[in-house]
Amino acid sequence: MKSRIVRLCLLVVMLAFVGDAVYAQTKPRTSTKRKASTTKKKSTTKNSAKPAQAVVDTVKPAPPPEVVIKLDTIRKSLRQDDAIERNLVKDRTPLAYEHIREDDAVYRQRLWREIDVHEKMNLPFIYKADGDNGNQRFINILLNAIKSGELTAFDASIDDRFTTPMTMKQITKQLVGEPTSQVVPDWTKDPDGSKGIMKDSIIIPEYNPDIVERFWIKEDVIFDKESSRMYARILGIAPLKTIRNNDGSFRDVSPIFWVYYPEMRPLLAKYEAYNGKNYGARLSWEELFESRMFSSRIIKSTIENPYDQFIKNYVKDPILRLLEGENIKEKIFNYEQDLWSY
Repeated sequence: MKSRIVRLCLLVVMLAFVGDAVYAQTKPRTSTKRKASTTKKKSTTKNSAKPAQAVVDTVKPAPPPEVVIKLDTIRKSLRQDDAIERNLVKDRTPLAYEHIREDDAVYRQRLWREIDVHEKMNLPFIYKADGDNGNQRFINILLNAIKSGELTAFDASIDDRFTTPMTMKQITKQLVGEPTSQVVPDWTKDPDGSKGIMKDSIIIPEYNPDIVERFWIKEDVIFDKESSRMYARILGIAPLKTIRNNDGSFRDVSPIFWVYYPEMRPLLAKYEAYNGKNYGARLSWEELFESRMFSSRIIKSTIENPYDQFIKNYVKDPILRLLEGENIKEKIFNYEQDLWSY
């Protein structure tokens, strides 16, 4: 009886050991697979995850408005606007310059003159009437010719030797300026202004022909020994923009562009200049320049000027500048007079 009980106990112990062995063999295998599968899943999720990208605003800001010089549209008269038929204006052509040989030019100096449109003799430059050719202001005549392609403008900020052509957009930037942003009251949200609500507003400057109050003229003074005559040949004309301080006082002037005068002579022959002394036969602009019917002062010359400076750079007093310009005129006049004996 005791031996049976002992055998039964041994059998139970053996079964317990066998069960532990079987569990030990099966459990690690399943746990390893699960770990491997989980690691694989983690690795795949890591590889498949994309890095976070910065949010890009695809809405482009609106470009600033473009400043344009608004010139008046040329309106042709639909009826005969004169008591007589005037065909001479259409047929005008400038006379060709007399040829001057280089060997005959025994005297040659270069002058830069300034024309102030407020002087009585220069009032035709700001004549505001409209005609069949458009507005009669001289600056508008130049701008219309440049806009239509009849005339080429050259950059005055580089030099005055007609080396760098300018586009109408560049001229607009020089003459008018660029749009500016300014903080102004928002009357829509704050009608009475009690809340102090402000908003940004873009200010677009407008073209004002009255800011062109002066012109520069570049010319050569030549004495031809063959014809025994002193010639003044205009080479270029530049309109100047008046720059003022915030209080409206005058600060300085700045040249906008240069135009080559011999190239624009046929164009100026088609435009009439205002002449209050002779209403029957007005001069053309080409005749006005060739007849020297304008008042000017010398601002620079090649006479005794080795440093190529304007008079204002070495003469600070404005009255003395005028006297220096008159002194240069007198030197040229005396040279011509000294060639003759009386």
